[in-house]
Amino acid sequence: MIAPAPWPYRAAVPYLYAIALGSNRRHGRHGAPAAVIRAAAAALAEEDLRLVRLSPILATPALGPAGRAFANAAALIESRLDPPALLARLKAVERAFGRRRGRRWGPRVIDLDIILWSGGRWHDRRLAVPHAAFRARDFVLAPLARIVPDWRDPATGSTVRQLRARLINAKPVDPHRRRF
Repeated sequence: MIAPAPWPYRAAVPYLYAIALGSNRRHGRHGAPAAVIRAAAAALAEEDLRLVRLSPILATPALGPAGRAFANAAALIESRLDPPALLARLKAVERAFGRRRGRRWGPRVIDLDIILWSGGRWHDRRLAVPHAAFRARDFVLAPLARIVPDWRDPATGSTVRQLRARLINAKPVDPHRRRF
């Protein structure tokens, strides 16, 4: 009988993950949303996670009832954790920043999502990678294209650059999007 892998599972070779970061609320200690993004990215670079690259932070309009604009970025991280274990770590960082589960599309101090990982696809009852909606969200694709433009979506075979070009060509570009 083979013994089960210890939880959280740690692979022999590190995985690469593309993580989306978003914030539209001030944090008491870190300040404005852009500073929250930088602090959250720094929090990802601890223990068994290594921050490889962080995109520029972009200001994007809110979707739905979130109200105020968001600061968005993407991070490339390296870890031996499998997707569920990494998701648990991301949720712990969100809680440490004061994020509470609440209204969908509502304001949030920090939002961390696994978008892609070097293992291809993952699906269980709590997590789907690639992220189900990333192909339709320029606030995810724009920063992602800055750090991993040639990463291929395992579901479509398209690169991040190609996905973004299709999205931009399908709708007008928001003239209010700016860098912090």
